[in-house]
Amino acid sequence: MAAITRKHILWSAAFGGLVFFSGVFAKQAAAPSPVEPNKEEVKAARSTVMMLKHLHYEHKKLNDALSSQILDRYLKDLDPTRAYFLASDIAEFEEYRYLLDDDLGRGDLTHGFAIYTRYQQRFNQRLDYVLKELKKGSKNFDFTADDSLEVKRENAPWAKEAQELDSLWYKRLKSAVLSLKLSGKKDEEIFKLLTKRYETQRNNMNRNKADDVFQTFMNAFTETYDPHTEYFSPRTSENFNINMSLSLEGIGAVLQAEDDYTKIVRLVPAGPAEKSKQLKPNDRIVAVAQGDGEFVDVVGWRVDEVVDLIRGPKNSTVRLQVLPANAVDEHQTKVVSIVRQTIKLEEQAAQKRVMTITRQDKDYKIGVIKLPTFYADFAAMQAGDPNYRSTTRDVAKLIDELKAEKIDGLVLDLRNNGGGSLSEANSLIGLFIETGPTVQVKNANLEVELLGDSDPAVAYDGPLVVMTNRLSASAAEIVAGAVQDYGRGLVVGSTTFGKGTVQALRELNHGQLKLTEAKFYRISGASTQHKGVEADINFPNIFQGGDIGESSLENALPWDTISPARYLPYSGFSRQLPILKLKSQQRQAANPDFQYLNAQITLADSLRKETSISLNEAKRKKEQEELDNKRLAIENERRAAKGQELLKTWREAEAANDEEKEDELADSNKKEKPEDEAFVKEAAEVLLDATLTEAPKESVAKGR
Repeated sequence: MAAITRKHILWSAAFGGLVFFSGVFAKQAAAPSPVEPNKEEVKAARSTVMMLKHLHYEHKKLNDALSSQILDRYLKDLDPTRAYFLASDIAEFEEYRYLLDDDLGRGDLTHGFAIYTRYQQRFNQRLDYVLKELKKGSKNFDFTADDSLEVKRENAPWAKEAQELDSLWYKRLKSAVLSLKLSGKKDEEIFKLLTKRYETQRNNMNRNKADDVFQTFMNAFTETYDPHTEYFSPRTSENFNINMSLSLEGIGAVLQAEDDYTKIVRLVPAGPAEKSKQLKPNDRIVAVAQGDGEFVDVVGWRVDEVVDLIRGPKNSTVRLQVLPANAVDEHQTKVVSIVRQTIKLEEQAAQKRVMTITRQDKDYKIGVIKLPTFYADFAAMQAGDPNYRSTTRDVAKLIDELKAEKIDGLVLDLRNNGGGSLSEANSLIGLFIETGPTVQVKNANLEVELLGDSDPAVAYDGPLVVMTNRLSASAAEIVAGAVQDYGRGLVVGSTTFGKGTVQALRELNHGQLKLTEAKFYRISGASTQHKGVEADINFPNIFQGGDIGESSLENALPWDTISPARYLPYSGFSRQLPILKLKSQQRQAANPDFQYLNAQITLADSLRKETSISLNEAKRKKEQEELDNKRLAIENERRAAKGQELLKTWREAEAANDEEKEDELADSNKKEKPEDEAFVKEAAEVLLDATLTEAPKESVAKGR
């Protein structure tokens, strides 16, 4: 039940050719020979040490303190739930605690590989135990006993004896059997599926090569610097380069390994997965099927091999069995069908619409520009094409069209915008301000570069609101931060991701190193790192900071400040803000869609706090019924407030939601699902509040 490579390397399943994974495995796997490092990896280790020393933003010293962190990180990456190693193993590894720094400096990988060899041994012992228990069949499991499985074991004590692990793994196996039983599967199907699952995992483990071990160990090292610094093996580098070139087709999802599952980190804007409206960050992929074919169980698979299964030819269908982010039991999976497509630039481009808001019998037109990413057609630009596409060009054109429609204000929607071209973010800010700085970039040598807008022309000088959420990152945070610092507009929504670092890809003799070389700072001098950009007016945050965002990542670089740039802010909204917040809170409290979201967030929070799961069938069924009833009550409360027909069961609610999503996909003019539309409408209401409340508009000199 363990992912083979624990390092959280991001893979994109958006692109690539179809690779089928063999489903034929030996019933008994021979004990694998220990994997040994090769000369190329020894050299790459020394090169990585030198690059981190001289190029990484932090300039950390590779000493005993860091060596201790590397050991802890490596053990956590290999065995995050403390389900394989014994306390005696950990005691033995303590001898290496202050040696790994010296090892890496010499390119000596002996101790790192020795730890992995022991992990491989323990892994096979666990799988042998599980497969032996499965052979006993259903009579081996009593689901009437009042027993439970601890699901959060990050800080559990290491097992002193193998018998302790036997007990843990028996409960894990029992939980897996019960989950499949509750999903409607028959005993024969359950034991066949689980036997194949664990044989697959054992086969995957025993196929690991030196590159796999080296990548895992090196990333335990790089992770101690920051979560975005990582080593790519030659195979990983190849996948990374394919993804960046957008050369092949897929579903448009960025994936990572987490415990036994392949987890969705984010959806690529305008990709098939994002447009399906059926997947979201933190969902976990349990199985993959090609078209109408049989599902291949991928629990415990390597993330790169899951990616290979998801990739495929354009216009072909892949089906995913997905465990939703807030689900605690595998029988709660759902099936999602997605047609693979190339993600086209025009589909990621900015889009506009006009929303009408009525106040005191008067209609106001609010323009809305949705910007999924910061893009530029660099190839067309370099070829001298005068009509090349870019974020700034497209938004400027849309603004002209909206001004022709005589809009009363503009909402710039940066929700789910993961960033992109820094130059485009810089020039986009210039559409809304006269001249001035936009962002500061500080490198590892402590040199600060100031980027700014030198063009005094302004595309739009009217009322402005910027929408953000937890998935607004990097370049999107720069834009939101600049608009906020200048007082040019209001930022509404929720705190952004908090990624304020810059990475560069460096070639090694064996693979590549992606390392953090700089940090972003707002013109106010505050970093966007870790804290992100806080909204002036908050909306319900469906992505919790503890699960998503820079602050959720271990060893994330800290928030800090530098000297502010010199700039001329607008008058801002500080005097209006208290009343604007109050009015928004009152509207949100009365809005059925906001009430629905807040109830969903509260329910998700309560589920997140659960640390164990019952192994009693009757109790598990009752817990599921209670959960379904809570979800149904939340859905019906919204329906009642909107005058819609109430639903009798949660299954009806799920079917209704699926039908709604199909209608949205069939109707290309469908703008947003109800709760998203509520966000946009509230942003427009806030904009009108600010517009209709008198405030001085002249710029005031500041920072000079």
